Amino acid sequence: MTEKLQTLRDNAAFRWIALLLLALAMFCSYIFMDILSPIKDLMQSTRGWDSTAFGTMQGAETFLNVFVFFLIFAGIILDKMGVRFTAILSGAVMLIGGLIKYYAVTEAFYGSGVETWFTNHLNYIPGFQELGVAPFYEGMPASAKVAAVGFMIFGCGVEMAGITVSRGIVKWFKGRETALAMGSEMALARLGVATCMIFSPFFAKLGGTVDVSRSVAFGVVLLCIALMMFIVYFFMDKKLDSQTGEAEEQDDPFKVSDIGKILSSGGFWLVALLCVLYYSAIFPFQKYAVNMLQCNLTLHEADINTFWGGSSVTIIQYLIMLVVAVCSFTSNFSKNKGAKIGLMAAAVVALVVYCYMGFMRGTAETIFAVFPLLAVAITPILGNYVDHKGKAASMLMIGSLLLILCHLTFAFILPLFKGSEVGGVVVAYITILVLGASFSLVPAALWPSVPKLVDEKIIGSAYALIFWIQNIGLWLFPLLIGKVLDKTNPEVIAQMNEGLIDAETAATSYNYTWPLVMLACLGVAALILGIILKGVDKKKGLGLEQPNIKAE
Repeated sequence: MTEKLQTLRDNAAFRWIALLLLALAMFCSYIFMDILSPIKDLMQSTRGWDSTAFGTMQGAETFLNVFVFFLIFAGIILDKMGVRFTAILSGAVMLIGGLIKYYAVTEAFYGSGVETWFTNHLNYIPGFQELGVAPFYEGMPASAKVAAVGFMIFGCGVEMAGITVSRGIVKWFKGRETALAMGSEMALARLGVATCMIFSPFFAKLGGTVDVSRSVAFGVVLLCIALMMFIVYFFMDKKLDSQTGEAEEQDDPFKVSDIGKILSSGGFWLVALLCVLYYSAIFPFQKYAVNMLQCNLTLHEADINTFWGGSSVTIIQYLIMLVVAVCSFTSNFSKNKGAKIGLMAAAVVALVVYCYMGFMRGTAETIFAVFPLLAVAITPILGNYVDHKGKAASMLMIGSLLLILCHLTFAFILPLFKGSEVGGVVVAYITILVLGASFSLVPAALWPSVPKLVDEKIIGSAYALIFWIQNIGLWLFPLLIGKVLDKTNPEVIAQMNEGLIDAETAATSYNYTWPLVMLACLGVAALILGIILKGVDKKKGLGLEQPNIKAE
C-alpha cells in the first residue's frame, strides 16, 4: 500500500508559518499606509502641510491604481508570474515608495535641488488639471509633492501585495481552514492600524524633540521586514511546488471581454457601489480621525517627566492592546466553555485598562487606537454566523446604519462635550468601538456575497473591477475631506496667515462637522443600496440571506 505524499502544506505547523509570513508582511504595510495619519497636526506645524496638502498626499496612494489601471496590471502580473515573483516584486515596490516618502520629510530635503525642482514644476498637469483629479496643485509644498510620488509607488506595491497574499492563502489552505486563515490575516493586518496610532507619534516626539521623519523611518524599517517575510515565503513556496510537482496555481487572467458580462450584472453594481461607499467612509476617515479628536476633545497630555508621559508607558499600553486582541480572537475558537469565558473576561479587563491608560496619557492617537480591537474580536463570530445562519444583506444594512450613527455622533454629539475631559473621552471610546464593529460587520457580509451575484467563471475579473472601483473612493475622499476642511474653516487659515495663532494651534482648531456629515451621507447611500439589494435578493432569490454552508 502506497503511503500518501506528505508535503509542507499537509503539515499544519508549516501551513500556519506560511500564513504568518504573509500576514506579518501585510501587518507592516498597513502600518506604513497610515504612518502620517496620527501626526497630521505635526505635519502642519513642522512641514507646512495644510489640510488640502495633507489630503492630496494621502489620496495619492491609489492614484496610479485608479488612473493608470495599475491594479488591473497587478492582477495580470500575478496571473503570468505567479505568487512568489509577485510577492517579492510587491515588497520591493513598497520599499522604494517608502524610501522616497521618507526622503521627502527629512531635513536633508529642505534646501536641496529636488525641493527647488518640485517647487517650480508639477504645478499644472494637462488633462488631469481640467478634470480636477491632478495629484498635485500650484502652491502644494514640495515635500508633500515628493511624499505623494512615493506614496503612489507604495500604493501600487501594497495593492499588488494584497491580491498576492489572498492567492497565497488559497494555495496553502485550499480544502482546509481557508476562511479562518483569511480572517486571521485580516485581524493581524488591522492590528497594524492600532500599532501605527500608538508608535508613529511616539517616534515623532521621541526624546522631547519633534521630528516627523523618525515616524516614517520606523515605517520604512517595517517595509524592509515585510520584504524579508516575502523572501522567506518565496523559498517555502518553492519547496512546496517541488514536493507536489505542480506549477504555481493560476486563475484565468483578466480579460477585456469579461467587462461587458460583469457590467451588465445589476448585482455586481450594487455590491461594487456598496463597497466604494462603505470603505470611502472608513479608510479616508482613519487618516483624519486623530486630528478630529484633537479638535473636539479636551485633552491634557501627560508631562514627559511622569510615568504617563514617559516612553515606557507606550510599550506597556501596546502589550495590553495585544492581550485584548489575542484573548478576544482566540476565545472564538475555544471548545471549553470555561476557557472561553475566561479569555473573554481577560479581554474585557485588558480593554478597560487600555482605555484608562489612554485617558491618563491624554493623547488622541492612543484613544483612536482602540478602533480595530472590537473588529478583531468579532470578525470570526460574524463570519461564522454568515456561514451557518446567513442574513448577509441584513448585516450590510445594520453595518451601514452603525456607520451613519457613528459619524453623526462625531459631528454633533462629541463637540458638546468639549470642556468635559472625562465625558468627551467616554463618548469617543464608545463611538470608536462601535465604528470598529461596523468595520467588521459589512466586510464579513459583503465579500462572501459576491460569488452569489456574479457568474463563477468571471468571479476573478469581478473582484479586480470591484477593487478598482473601491480605489477610486480611496483616492477621492482623503482629498475631499482636506478640501472641505479648509473651505469650511476659513477663519483658522486667516488667523494663521495673520499671525494671530501659530501653525500648531491652527492644526488642532478645525471644525470637522461638514467632513463628517459628508462621510455620514456615504453611509446613508450605502444603507439605501443595502435595502435595494435585500429587495432584489428577495425578488430574484439570489441567496444572500441564506447561509454559505448548507445543512446536510
